[in-house]
Amino acid sequence: MYIGDYLDRRTIYSPDELAIVDTGKTPELRLSFAQLNERANRLANALREVAGVGKGDRVAILALDGVEHLDLLFACGKLGAIHTALNWRLHWRELQQILAEVTPTVLLYDTAMQASVAELAQADTPVRHWIHLDGTGVPDSRHYGDLLDAAAATPCRCETLIEDDIAAIVFTGGTTGLPKGAQISHGQIAWNCLNTLIHDLSRGDIYLNVFPMFHVGGLFVYTLPQVIVGGTTVLLKRFDPERVLRLIEQERVSVFAAVPAMYQMLTQTAAWAEANLASLRFCTSGGAPLPVPLVEQYTEQKGIRFKQGFGMTEFGPGLFALAPEDAIRKAGSIGRPNFYIDARIVGPDNQPLGPNQVGELVLKGPSIAAGYFNNAAAWARVIDAEGWFHTGDLARYDEEWYFYIVDRLKDMFISGGENVYPAEIEAALYRHPAVFQCAVIGVPDPKWGEVGKAFVVLKPEQTATAEELLAHLGDHLARYKIPRSIEFTASLPISPAGKVLRRELRQLQA
Repeated sequence: MYIGDYLDRRTIYSPDELAIVDTGKTPELRLSFAQLNERANRLANALREVAGVGKGDRVAILALDGVEHLDLLFACGKLGAIHTALNWRLHWRELQQILAEVTPTVLLYDTAMQASVAELAQADTPVRHWIHLDGTGVPDSRHYGDLLDAAAATPCRCETLIEDDIAAIVFTGGTTGLPKGAQISHGQIAWNCLNTLIHDLSRGDIYLNVFPMFHVGGLFVYTLPQVIVGGTTVLLKRFDPERVLRLIEQERVSVFAAVPAMYQMLTQTAAWAEANLASLRFCTSGGAPLPVPLVEQYTEQKGIRFKQGFGMTEFGPGLFALAPEDAIRKAGSIGRPNFYIDARIVGPDNQPLGPNQVGELVLKGPSIAAGYFNNAAAWARVIDAEGWFHTGDLARYDEEWYFYIVDRLKDMFISGGENVYPAEIEAALYRHPAVFQCAVIGVPDPKWGEVGKAFVVLKPEQTATAEELLAHLGDHLARYKIPRSIEFTASLPISPAGKVLRRELRQLQA
C-alpha cells in the first residue's frame, strides 16, 4: 500500500469522519475522508486525461496552504506521478530555474502567485498546462474547480508502484542558495509516519498546520500521519498569530507544531492573555532550540506541555523527540532518536565520538531520501562510504543519550582560533527579558579573523542598550564568545517555515 492508497483505506474505515478544515476558503471548507478521496480521484483522472500525466511525471504546485496541496499529493500517488511543491517566496527567475530542472508539464497555482506565474508563462519553461486554483488565471489556463467537476470520480491506481518509487520532491530550505530537490519515496513516507505515530498521535486528534506545504513539515510532520489515524487537520493559508489562537480555541485543536519564532509571536499578540488553549494535548517545537524562558511562559500561563523535535528534508520530520516531562530537565535537547533512526556524533576523521564531545551529527535509517533529483554529485557529498548521512549539524549527546544541536557547521565561525557557535550565544541572549528575537553571525575582523555580530529584535515596550546586552552575555559566556557588536532591528529575515535567513544577514555585511 502506497500514498495513493491511504485515502482509499481510510475511507473504508471512517468515510464520514472529518478529515480537513480549510480555513482559507470562503466559506470555510470541511471535508470528510470520503469527500477528500473523491477529490483526489477526480484530480488524478483529470491530470491523466487532460495532460497525460503518468508514472514518474512531475506535477508542480505554487500556492499558499490549502486542501489543493493534499488533493495533488494523493492524486499523484494514485497515478504514480511525483508531487512537486514550489516555494512561493522565491523570485520567478529562481522558480524558472527549478522548473527547468524538474521539468513538470503541469503547474497548479493560486491568485496570490499570479504575478510570478504571469512572468513564467511568458518565459521558457517546460510547463504546458496551467491550472489556476482561483481567480481568472493567465491566458489559456484551466480552472481547477471546472477540471474536478468534469472529471470522473472513479478510483484510480498505479499498479506498478514499489516502495522505492518517488512520491514527492521536497526542496531543501535554500538558506544558502538555490534549494536541492530531495526525492521522497513511498517507503520513506511510510517510515516517517511510523516514527511519528509511535510517539505522538491518537485517533481523534485535531491538528492545526501552520507550516508551508512546500516544506517537509507542512506535508509530513503530522498532516499525513493524521490520515493514518483518522484525525482532523486544520489548514491555514499562512501563519497569522491571532488567527492561530482563535482557531485553537474554535476547533478544539489538540496537537500543534511550530518553530520557536512562531511561538514567540503568539505570546506578543493582543489575544494571548485571554486565549483558551486548554484543548491542546501537547505542542511540538522544531527548527531551532526552544528558549527555556519561552517553555516556562507557556507552562505557567497556559499549562502547555511541550515536545521538542528535530527533522530535516532529506530524512523526514520525525527524527528525534524530547518528551514533555524532559522539556526543562533537558532544556536545549532535541531528545533521543526516534525508534527507526540510528544516530552518531563523528569527528573530522569520521570516527564516532563519546558523550559531550562536539562533532557532526550523522544519521542512518529507512526514512532517508532517495537522493537529490538530478544531482547525484551533491548527494554523494553527504553520504559516506558506510551509508551515513552527514547532516551538517554540529551536535553532542550526554550520558543519557539525549542529543543537543550545537549549531550548523556552516554557521560556526572561528575567532582567534576558537570555535564559536552562534546558537549558544542566541540561547544566552534569549535569557534577557527584553529580547524577542535574535541571530548571531560571524563577520570579518583584522585581529581575530572573525568576531560575532548580534542582530536583536526587542519585545514591544521593552528597552535595552547594546552595552546592557553585552554585559548580560558576559555573565553567561566566555569572553571570546561575546559579540563585538549588536545591531537592533525591527525584524529579522524569516523563511516561510519560520527559520532565520542568516544568508540575508551576511549579505547585509558584505
